[in-house]
Amino acid sequence: MNHTFQILEFNLILEKLKEFAHTEAAREKIQNLSPSLNEGKVKKSLRDTTEARTIIDRMGLPPAVSMNGLQIIIHTTKQGGCLSPEELESTGVMLTGVKRFKEFLDRCKYLELGLPYYEQNLNPLEDLAREISESVRNGRVEDSASKYLKGIRQDIARLEEKLRTKAESILRGNKKYFSDSYVTFRNGRICLPVKKDYKTSVPGSVIDQSATGSTLFVEPAAIAGLNEELELLKIGEENETRRILYTLTAVVEENMEALESDKRLLEKLDFLFAKGSLSLSMEGMEPSVNTDRIMRIVKGRHPLMNPETVVPLDFELGKRERGIVITGPNTGGKTVSIKTVGLFSLMAQCGLHVPSKEADLCMNSQILCDIGDGQNITENLSTFSAHITNVMKILHTAGPESLVLLDELGSGTDPAEGMGIAIAILEELQNSGCLFLATTHYPEVKTYAKEAEGITNARMAFDKETLKPLYRMEIGEAGESCALFIAQRLGMPVTMIKRAQMYAYGKRESLQDRNPDVLAALAPERESHGGAGPRIEKQKKPSDNKNLMREKFAVGDCVMVYPDKKKGIVCIPINEKGVLRVQVPDGKIWINQKRVKLLVATKELYPEDYDFSIIFDTVENRKARHKMGKGHQEGLTVNME
Repeated sequence: MNHTFQILEFNLILEKLKEFAHTEAAREKIQNLSPSLNEGKVKKSLRDTTEARTIIDRMGLPPAVSMNGLQIIIHTTKQGGCLSPEELESTGVMLTGVKRFKEFLDRCKYLELGLPYYEQNLNPLEDLAREISESVRNGRVEDSASKYLKGIRQDIARLEEKLRTKAESILRGNKKYFSDSYVTFRNGRICLPVKKDYKTSVPGSVIDQSATGSTLFVEPAAIAGLNEELELLKIGEENETRRILYTLTAVVEENMEALESDKRLLEKLDFLFAKGSLSLSMEGMEPSVNTDRIMRIVKGRHPLMNPETVVPLDFELGKRERGIVITGPNTGGKTVSIKTVGLFSLMAQCGLHVPSKEADLCMNSQILCDIGDGQNITENLSTFSAHITNVMKILHTAGPESLVLLDELGSGTDPAEGMGIAIAILEELQNSGCLFLATTHYPEVKTYAKEAEGITNARMAFDKETLKPLYRMEIGEAGESCALFIAQRLGMPVTMIKRAQMYAYGKRESLQDRNPDVLAALAPERESHGGAGPRIEKQKKPSDNKNLMREKFAVGDCVMVYPDKKKGIVCIPINEKGVLRVQVPDGKIWINQKRVKLLVATKELYPEDYDFSIIFDTVENRKARHKMGKGHQEGLTVNME
């Protein structure tokens, strides 16, 4: 299915959906989202999306709830660890968000939807949230968390002030001993910056020294006792802080079941409102789904295309026909149309809205696609080989509940054989009972679709006045590739267009029967295209080109005439204009030597003195020539045609 996701660009839809999700769990669920095969679940999922969209339209987006690190908090608590002040604070913030979300859903109940009643399952744990907010703030346990903590911190503050005052007094009384005029802290103890030379002048313990070693940081003996007292107070503060954190962690653990339930429900609601937000962004609507193998789309827009420029698609399949063969010009929207149908089907079965005025989509057990080139150099697969390999897998897998999308059916090989393969594939798809859409350029396939039961033609409209595709599908009518119109629009000369039209629509004989002078007049024009570019300087050949050209074919040579692939015998060799006369089963024709290929030379077929009049002349002409050979015969003529 991932291959189909990429071909139909459903993976890009999922990426857009993930942008509207706030929780990691919702984003992970979106990443793994796949079409459901349960009709009831699909309809429920679509209703949820519709209700989320209605709430967003009427009440705006719900408040975001931060759950960063919540899973780690839950894991730490369950393992018997102690939560840090930051983790407890995150828990409190999350519970505050739960309360706001619950209040938002409660306000939405007047809409008479089912989704707002999820608020009944949200527990904001207000007592726990209040206890955390009173005890922890800005990543620190508050003084108000306990009377003992408040008292010990007040004692610490008074003792620190006393220590600082005494140290500063020593500093002012003996300035020459010190390198700076300030008190500093080293390893949590108040110290004085003593010059190395006066170490013995200031009694106390050396706690640290400067990088150069010229200054020693000394804890004066006069305040050592006070420092030890301060250290004991800080140990007491730390123990009380840890006790409070463990107490709060225990309360969190007591409410773990409710906390996890809130987490799961918020993640679910985040997913639902992400789907609603996606619907709003693409102006989507809830499609109907059925198991009757019927598809109908009214004014559907490809969700990844600019809504201001995309031409809406009207489409219907399954009521009378199970297959549609789409024809029309290149860049006319055939591929986008079948991708839109496939993408809508995937989105609907994933519970997503589709950008359309109306849509009734059938459930599909699988969507099978052959769209794009598929050429693979590493596996030595040509375009045609890749298509056939993929199509055979599709035919082997397709069943009555499948939707099959095939682009450029039978392309990449000989047109005649490709046409035959295309029709054979359509027959197999019919036999499988699946719904299918196929694009093609083959006229014979259009004819087959018109005559076969259960298949219809469709065309992509093309404005021949402006020579522009209209990107509009018209079901029931076969289209044209419009290649000649497009080629003319892109600068192909009218004379080339006319010749191409003759060959394309079976008027080859008129070209072969043309006067040699007309063919010769067309030849230089054909060679003139691209004459504005650089030229290759050819080395002059010693032989006479005209003589070589004339010697290329001799009277009596057996040749093949293209493009009809008719065998003939040369009756008049090449003239100065490069044209020769060949006798074919239908008569004699003049034809340019470029359309003739030598099969067997005359010297291998006939003796040197062979009389070719036996082949080329009529019986009357041969008799007349025989009599003329005996002398002048009055009134005797030879027909030179």
